[in-house]
Order: sequence, then structure tokens, then C-alpha cells
Amino acid sequence: MTAAAVGLSHSPLIGKNDPAPEVVAAVEEAVEGARSFVRAFDPELVVLYAPDHYNGFFYKEMPPFCLATEASTVGDFGSSAGPLSVDAEAARSIAGGVLERGVDLTVSARMTVDHGFVQPLDVLFGGIDKVPVVPVFVNGVATPLGPVSRIRALGTAIGQAAAALHRRVLFLGSGGLSHDPPVPVLDGAPPRVADALIEGHPPTAEQRARGEERVVQAGRDYAAGSTRMIPINPAWDNQVLDTLESGRLADVDSWTVEWMGAEGGGSAHEVRTWIAAFASLAATGDYRMTSRFYAPIPEWIAGFAVATAAQGDVR
Repeated sequence: MTAAAVGLSHSPLIGKNDPAPEVVAAVEEAVEGARSFVRAFDPELVVLYAPDHYNGFFYKEMPPFCLATEASTVGDFGSSAGPLSVDAEAARSIAGGVLERGVDLTVSARMTVDHGFVQPLDVLFGGIDKVPVVPVFVNGVATPLGPVSRIRALGTAIGQAAAALHRRVLFLGSGGLSHDPPVPVLDGAPPRVADALIEGHPPTAEQRARGEERVVQAGRDYAAGSTRMIPINPAWDNQVLDTLESGRLADVDSWTVEWMGAEGGGSAHEVRTWIAAFASLAATGDYRMTSRFYAPIPEWIAGFAVATAAQGDVR
């Protein structure tokens, strides 16, 4: 099997609260490089690791990770809505292989996903229905969060199971690095908010619009410096990228939930999607990072990164 990986940050604020034109241009150049990489690799299947932002997964049942045999998007923040082109046969095969390897994997026959899944498919492939995909939800916000070692184990098992398909597989991780957006927290939440986080009541169009505008305003406040959100941490972000580039993935086993939150903010655990993707690639053999871009972008409330990697000797 030929394998490759891409790590790509996402933000619902792209196009709604953009930084200076030169920053946008630098991001677009990095993204275009990733597109070229993907076109040259020409994947037959994409295993997409992404988080959720309380649009598909709620506290009534909150798995640490979940693989879908069918999935549809909610269309939040103006993202594409509708079904993903899930390769159900490949998904079932990979799920079986993961379970055989001793990783307890939840499987969804009708997963709901949001912009965290949509943006990388739109950005790299031009739509949510352009490539066969196996979606894998990785919890990055809902406490309690499990040890990072289990995410590495998940990625390793999926990589090994995908190898049995004998197809060109792209492992794609979608998540910001350090960032602390205004995500609701169950602990101490008012009863109405707590009920929504537990039961997952679909918001009305008006409620969704109000919630999305609050996030946009938070990005404006964050960029202006008038916010209590944890600052973007470029040193920590580059430590994450250095770890992935070096191939020393076992190092993440010592990363604690508390340390990651303190260094990177409340949603820093989205880097678990990157860890899973690179662990999947590592399971197929040595790899090398072929491109790497990083910029702290307060307007998008994210340490924003783009990276590509292919099979081959580690530098």
C-alpha cells in the first residue's frame, strides 16, 4: 500500500474574520502546496480524522473516537451540507481490523459531522463528495479526555488495518493547534445549556446564526487583544510539529491532558487528529514531512498549520 498524510488546521472564521492580506496569501500558498501534493498522490481513499463542536456528538453518549460507515454534515458556518462519500465497505473493514488489534472503537452507521470534517474536503478536493472517505471522529473538547497514548494506538491500528486494503490511502488530520475558542463547557453550565450539551437538541436557524455570530465576534475581540481566552502559543505549536516531523510519535504518550490544555488552550486537543493521522502513516513504514507551514492567526483563533508527509526515510 502507498500511504501519505496531510495535517490541516480549520477555522469557521476563515472568510468571515480574516487577518492581513499577506497572511491570507501565505496560508493560501501553503494550502495550494498541499493540494498539489494530494493531486500527485492521487488517493483512492481518505481516512479523515476530525473533531466535533457539539454538532454531532453530545454528552448523552460521548465516545473518545468513532468511525462512520455513513455520515452527513450540518452545514454550520456556511459550510457544505449533505452526505459525505463514505466508502462503507472500507470503513467496515478498517473497523474490524482496529477491533482485532485491541482498540475499542465505536462505530456509527449514521454520523453527523460539522465544519471540522467539511473544510479539509472542500479545501483539498473541492467538495465533500469528490473522494471516497472513512470519517473518524476524535473528541477534542468534551471532558473527560482520555490519554493521548490511546489516540496514537487508534491511529496505528487504523493504519495497519488500512494497509490490508492495498489502496493508496491518505490519512488526513483536521484541527487547529493552540487555540481557545468560546466552546461551551458542561461543568457548571446553566440548565438550558447543560441540557443542550447532553441531549443535542438541534438549534433553530436563528439560534445557530446567533451562536455563529458570537464566535465571529470572539475572533474580532481576540485579535484586538480584549479577551480572556488563552493566547496562541507558537512555541507549543512548533513543539507539536517538531514531534510529528521527527517521527518520535511515542513522545506524545507522556503528554497529559492538563499540560496540553495549559499550553495550548481549551481546544488544543484537536491536535489529536494530527497525532492519529501521522500514527496511521507511521504504521505503514518510515515517513518524511515534505512540507510544513505555521502561523499564529488570532483572527481565526488558531495556531494555523499545514503539513504534508509521505513514506520514506525520516530526515
